[in-house]
Amino acid sequence: MEYANILLEKHEDGVTVIKFNRPENKNAMSQEMMADISRAIREVAEDSGTRVVVLTGGTEVFSAGGDVRQMEIMNPVYVAQSFYKEFGRECYDRIDNLNKPVIAAVSGFALGGGTEMALACDLAVASETAVFGLPEIKLGIIPGAGGTQRLPRMIGKRKAKEMIFTGDTIDAQTAERLGLVNKVVPVESLMEETMKLARKIASKGAIALMMAKSAINQGMEVDLSTGSLIEARNFAILFATEDQKEGMRSFSEKRRPQFKGR
Repeated sequence: MEYANILLEKHEDGVTVIKFNRPENKNAMSQEMMADISRAIREVAEDSGTRVVVLTGGTEVFSAGGDVRQMEIMNPVYVAQSFYKEFGRECYDRIDNLNKPVIAAVSGFALGGGTEMALACDLAVASETAVFGLPEIKLGIIPGAGGTQRLPRMIGKRKAKEMIFTGDTIDAQTAERLGLVNKVVPVESLMEETMKLARKIASKGAIALMMAKSAINQGMEVDLSTGSLIEARNFAILFATEDQKEGMRSFSEKRRPQFKGR
């Protein structure tokens, strides 16, 4: 499948890299780019060879946020019925709900929709140059791709309100301390470290990864008792898979498991 605003690279080790490719616009999240990302996520969801996805903008800039030139002429009806629903929410929710782990490799500015993109991913690796923020309040709007919902759940309500109310940015070290990113690495090591993490995860059983992500995501939205039932259901389902048999057999035989995603 051809894409105009992203580059898609599938590696033999089960990792697929989706790279934003609007450098002249600092990878601003236009409608067309979000549509491309959505189509790419649908593609990798059905690709048995992809076990982990990496989203990146490269080492210069992750994404400067939404494409303001497109947004400034929009009316409320279009925003509610098309821009938000068909492009913004669909793109970000597809990442969050993908049946495979997604890692954000963030360098340079990740503002507005860029921060929201990182929030939608399961894990995030940041370079020392990464800058995060939700500056929408300075434009007379609020985050519209999950920022007001995912950020408080990730870093806590008070700090999230501070970031959203002020529009201030934070550096990579602060983002790590708050739990917005998993680790910070030198800019020249960003993709190497991200791919190392992606390959480590890709070596695990694909169905177990899917069930783990599902249990965590669904469990975070319900009470502990209901979450425990979701976990128990997913745990039990895995005992019908070949990967479960292989994983336990390899443990007994003291060898590396050969998972096949079945």
